[in-house]
Amino acid sequence: MAGLPDYPDAKRSPTRGRRERSMQDKQLRIFKSAAALFTERGFDAVGTQEIAERADVAVGTVFRYASSKAELLLMVYNRELRDAISTGVRASAEAADPVESVNVLVQAVLASSARNPANVIAYQRELLFGSATDEHRTAGLALVGELEDAIASRLATAARSAGVDGEPVLREGQRAARTVFAALALLLAGPSTGAHPGADPIEELRGQVTQIVRGFLATLPSTIETY
Repeated sequence: MAGLPDYPDAKRSPTRGRRERSMQDKQLRIFKSAAALFTERGFDAVGTQEIAERADVAVGTVFRYASSKAELLLMVYNRELRDAISTGVRASAEAADPVESVNVLVQAVLASSARNPANVIAYQRELLFGSATDEHRTAGLALVGELEDAIASRLATAARSAGVDGEPVLREGQRAARTVFAALALLLAGPSTGAHPGADPIEELRGQVTQIVRGFLATLPSTIETY
C-alpha cells in the first residue's frame, strides 16, 4: 500500500503549520493501519479500536477522519482499484488484439482482488449499498466508470482501426464495456455466492471477455471480420 490515500487533503505541504502536518500524519497513520489490518485479518474481523491502537491514536480520533469502518474500507480499496486500473491500462496499451487488450485490462483488477476476496466483497457491498452522501463511495463509483471508459476506448480503437467510427459505435462500445464490468463484478463476488465451484476465475473471465468483445465486433460492418 504505497503512497498516500485518496482523500483530497492527504498531500503533504512543507508550507503548512505544525498542527496541520500533525493532522495529516495522524490521517495517514490511520489509513495505513486500517489497510494493514484489513489485509492481515479481514475487514469483518477488525474493529476500530484495533485500528486506533495500531495507528497510536484515540478511537475518537479515528472518527474525525472517517465516519465508520466502512468508510475506511472504501478509502483503502479505492486506492487498490485505482492502482489496478492503472496497471491494466498500461498493460492493455501493449496488446494489439482487441480481445487481449480488454482481457489484460480487467485481469489486472481480478488479480488485485484475489489477494483478499472477502475484503473485495465487502467493498463491493459498500459501493452498491453504502450512503449516497459518502464521498469515498462516490469516488469508488467514479473509478468503476473510469474502468468502463478504458474498456470502451479499447473497443473504439479496434473499430477505428478497421475504418468504422461514429456515435453508434461508441454507444455500443460503452454497452459492451458495461457488460464486461458486470462479468468481472460477478466473478469478484463468486466466493460469497458459491456459484460455479471449481471454475478458474481467470479462464472464466477470459472466456466471457472473448465472447463479449467478439460479439461487439460482430455487430459492426464486415470490414472487421479479420479480428
